[in-house]
Amino acid sequence: MTTIIIDGQTYEAEEGKTALQVARANNISIPTLCYHPALKPSGSCKLCAVEVTGRSGRQIAMLSCILKVKDGLEIKTTGPIVEAARTKAFQNLLRMAPQSARLRQMAREHGVDLGTPPDGCVRCRLCVRVCKEVVGASALKMKKIDDVNFVIPEPDRCIGCGTCANICPTGAIRVEDHENVRSVMIRDEVVGKHPLERCEGCGRWFATTRFMDFIEQRTAPHPHVKETHAYCPTCAKMFSDRTRAVSEHSVKMRMPGH
Repeated sequence: MTTIIIDGQTYEAEEGKTALQVARANNISIPTLCYHPALKPSGSCKLCAVEVTGRSGRQIAMLSCILKVKDGLEIKTTGPIVEAARTKAFQNLLRMAPQSARLRQMAREHGVDLGTPPDGCVRCRLCVRVCKEVVGASALKMKKIDDVNFVIPEPDRCIGCGTCANICPTGAIRVEDHENVRSVMIRDEVVGKHPLERCEGCGRWFATTRFMDFIEQRTAPHPHVKETHAYCPTCAKMFSDRTRAVSEHSVKMRMPGH
């Protein structure tokens, strides 16, 4: 048996064991992703860095999963050297898996600030502009949170038309229809749920009630010369083509020679 010091406390350790194994046996938390007790340590993730005294006498960071214990070994699992090594390791891992919730949770648990997580939004403002300038609902805006701009919804302005999701170049805004309800999501956070209307032609759910009401209000100043129907785009085109064909046939039949 050997005696080592971890964070100022003395522990007994079996020869041949690693610093990580001894730490875990004594309930000392050291983050790691690539370590498994059934496999030979590889040091791939580099999250398990600890501070030790190097051969030159300077304090350095070493990977605890491959650091073999020896009598009198002194280890620190916290401090500026450890924090710098862990932060660098977390950042390198996030370059390969930027959306990993587990990595960010581990970083928080060990006091590593990785900054604002990526959300797929490139801040092009297409969604904000189309909602205001084309749709006219003005349901989205940019807001600075912790010095970073985010697209957020204006309360109770979304009509569920889905134009923002259709124009988003990265898929950061999504629209999902499930049975008779449409969900609008920004960064996977549901920001609106809307009941859908059925098409009077084919019977499928196709547009939100708020969108239909919005269109009715926008067209209110114009006189209605036709009976109002709730048709999906497919049925509206089909009925329009059929009406045009019937009209053209009627005109043709009235021409001389027919």
